[in-house]
Amino acid sequence: MKAVGYSESLPVTDERSLFDFEAPRPEPGSRDLLVRIEAVSVNPVDTKVRMRRAGTPEQPVILGWDAAGVVEAVGREVTLFKPDDEVFYAGSITRPGSNAEYGLVDERIVGRKPRSLSFTQAAALPLTAITAWECLFDRFRIPVGKAPTDDAILIIGAAGGVGSIAVQLARRLTNLTIIGTASRPETRDWVTASGAHHVIDHSRPLSEELARIGHPTVRYVLSLTHTDRHWAEIVKVLAPQGEITLIDDPASLDVMQIKGKAGTLHIELMFVRAMHETPDMIQQHKLLDEVSALVDEGLIRTTLGQEFGKIDAANLRKAHAALESGRSIGKIVLTGF
Repeated sequence: MKAVGYSESLPVTDERSLFDFEAPRPEPGSRDLLVRIEAVSVNPVDTKVRMRRAGTPEQPVILGWDAAGVVEAVGREVTLFKPDDEVFYAGSITRPGSNAEYGLVDERIVGRKPRSLSFTQAAALPLTAITAWECLFDRFRIPVGKAPTDDAILIIGAAGGVGSIAVQLARRLTNLTIIGTASRPETRDWVTASGAHHVIDHSRPLSEELARIGHPTVRYVLSLTHTDRHWAEIVKVLAPQGEITLIDDPASLDVMQIKGKAGTLHIELMFVRAMHETPDMIQQHKLLDEVSALVDEGLIRTTLGQEFGKIDAANLRKAHAALESGRSIGKIVLTGF
């Protein structure tokens, strides 16, 4: 089968940073689906792994986790899916990725592709939807429903992949006041279209921007990027007994700064359930099916930002470069081989 991978960690400007090659088609294990991959999207984790984990010339690393495709075959213990089902998923960081014609994935972390979306549109959603859902409803444990509340959530980096879906989920499934951050006209427009009640500029002090819109403190802070850069301001705007969830990798944080507010810090990694095969691993299947239903009901839209053409090394290098620039909006998707 066709695949894209790498043998050594190289800058994305180097043609060998990602290259096309032929790989054996895998065979499904007992709980696995063998999926014919139709579309993939690219996430910051792809670029991070590329620079942190090397392969070998004989066994290149295949990156990519977001995928949408068709079930080709199933393992002997599979009960949730059958051949020809259309699915979407984010996979496991411990297994070969989705940048290949066929991929294996445990059925417990797979959802049914939204019927109303193309494979391209669907591939934009899984990893970020899982991350956003787990942040909101597993880490913060925000109640689902429209009960009246004065609480607000600040989403830092709301125009990115996770931010784009977190804003939508929070707006559709809770009654929180949603405040997103963005610093350019096009990203502000994107966050507003996603459903934020307010959009503030993260290139300015967050405390000043929140005071300007009449929300000097917030109960929830979802920090998706540059947490270390914003940390002092996050501490300042966190309400007493408030909560912070981060998904990025700050070099260091003085977490004792939130002790004076009895604040809570959560760290989200959506791969944990699959990595450790936790007893609640199937929750990712369930939440992806819920997201799929919300899409088909017209309550959530795809976060597809840009299409980069077919799945090959040249286009994936361009996609990695776009993510590394820090200026992409929504998700980058590639379709077909």
